[in-house]
Amino acid sequence: MSNVQRVAVVDPGSGNLASVLRALDRAAADTGVATQAFITREAAEVLAADRIVLPGQGAFAACWAGLTALPGMVAALEKRVAGGTPLLGICVGMQVMAERGLEHGVTPGLGWIRGEIAPMDPRAADGSALPLPQMGWNALEFPAVGAHALLAGIAPGEYGYFVHSYALAGGRSEETLATTDYGGPVVAIVGRDNIAGTQFHVEKSQTVGLRILGNFLRWAP
Repeated sequence: MSNVQRVAVVDPGSGNLASVLRALDRAAADTGVATQAFITREAAEVLAADRIVLPGQGAFAACWAGLTALPGMVAALEKRVAGGTPLLGICVGMQVMAERGLEHGVTPGLGWIRGEIAPMDPRAADGSALPLPQMGWNALEFPAVGAHALLAGIAPGEYGYFVHSYALAGGRSEETLATTDYGGPVVAIVGRDNIAGTQFHVEKSQTVGLRILGNFLRWAP
């Protein structure tokens, strides 16, 4: 099975893993990439994987606590990322890639992406507050020319499915791959080198999400 790439889906205890696994299987079938995706809580399996997906739901602090409770997991992730293994964070999994989160106190993150996960304060044109969480379909905005490899085959203005009340603030422009608009710009996709993350749920984003996952399976950073 050496020609089959193994994709470790890390379980930090925050749920929604079955739908991520199904989406990866579908993306692999759609793209013809021989893939064995599996859910794991074992650092050794992450160390042996060809690609890594880090999902997350709920609060930053809870996701981080779940991740750090897995023996050796953070060290394994650090080692694989430093070694060039492609990694994709999803929703709170993307958020913990930042320097810290401000939900339920200040919680350190992995520090792979500049910035912090701060409470949103979206405002309509008349200054009134928009509902939180930002929940539903929002358009992705990114350069039509020179977009990241994960956005291949996706046009600016196509939609992702978002559910969140906190978002990346203070990030680097060069690490922001796409934004959306919800009472102002909101970071939708981040990335650098061999890591990337989506604030929206790719596993719930239908055609766009499957295409991003398929691109991830073929990504050669």
